[in-house]
Amino acid sequence: MRKTVVAGAVLFLSAMSAQVPAIAQEWPSARPITITMGFPPGSGTDVVARTLQEKLDKALGQRIVIDYKAGAGGNVASDVVANARPDGYTFLLGTAGTHGINATLYKKLSFDVEKDFTPVSTLVDVSNVLMINSKAIDARDVKDFIAKVKAAPGKYNYASTGNGAGTHLAFAEFNAKAGLDMVHVPYKGSPEAVQSVLNGDTCCLFAQVQIAIPQANAGKVRLLGVSTKSRVPAIPDVPTVAEAGLPGFESYTWFGVFGPKGLDPAIAHKMNLAIKTALADPDVQKKLIELGNTPRYETVEQFKETVHRDRLKWAEVVKSVGATIE
Repeated sequence: MRKTVVAGAVLFLSAMSAQVPAIAQEWPSARPITITMGFPPGSGTDVVARTLQEKLDKALGQRIVIDYKAGAGGNVASDVVANARPDGYTFLLGTAGTHGINATLYKKLSFDVEKDFTPVSTLVDVSNVLMINSKAIDARDVKDFIAKVKAAPGKYNYASTGNGAGTHLAFAEFNAKAGLDMVHVPYKGSPEAVQSVLNGDTCCLFAQVQIAIPQANAGKVRLLGVSTKSRVPAIPDVPTVAEAGLPGFESYTWFGVFGPKGLDPAIAHKMNLAIKTALADPDVQKKLIELGNTPRYETVEQFKETVHRDRLKWAEVVKSVGATIE
């Protein structure tokens, strides 16, 4: 009897192990794939997702659906995906904010940014640019901006796309390095934060380049400096903050795709290759670069290392500026 039970168990396990690659081989079947994001329509993450959507559809042979679940600096969407079935039909468009900053910024999270997700691939590196409403603060350049703010401590309000977002920490780090006293006003995403600058409710924002360009082209804002180490091809006449008046300053984030914990490695690999194909498309590359992004593909293992490294890096930044959220 015992031999029969053991033999049956062996046959069952053999059948299951044979089924796993078969499931991965069939993926994706006749069912849409959902990419969940924790930021609203019109945000920088949304623009990148929309740019890649059609090419991903084609590479996977299946429709991609974008599901917006904004809130708590991206944590609402992260929680949804962390608890989703790892069947290859639910992914997260995460950022250095959701998987680097938030791990330290929020005292309590319902998930672990590394253990509860399967990194798939990066998509882009994103530069921010110091964008100002010249009616709220008439600064000609970064040096002039610093001088005017220093002359009036606590007078000027700066916007961000949310507590602990990359736009918040970029400005917090800028203020710390420059010795500035400004008031932080967080919003729920890029559209609201940008509108606050246009309205003059806040004077400025470290906006993602792709969000700032249309406003600058329309003459509504002035761009003083990009946050990256090098100038951004989309706005070559705008200097870096470091060269324009604050040496050593650098701040940028990345966007990437994650699956839930336990995602079949073969499915993660297939999704990774689809992203690689989409990012290699000349039209996609051109559009992303024109928007101020730098396309960035990584293997699953490379992205896993990026997440771990950036979690440690942003922990130091968060602690240095004293930011925290209950």
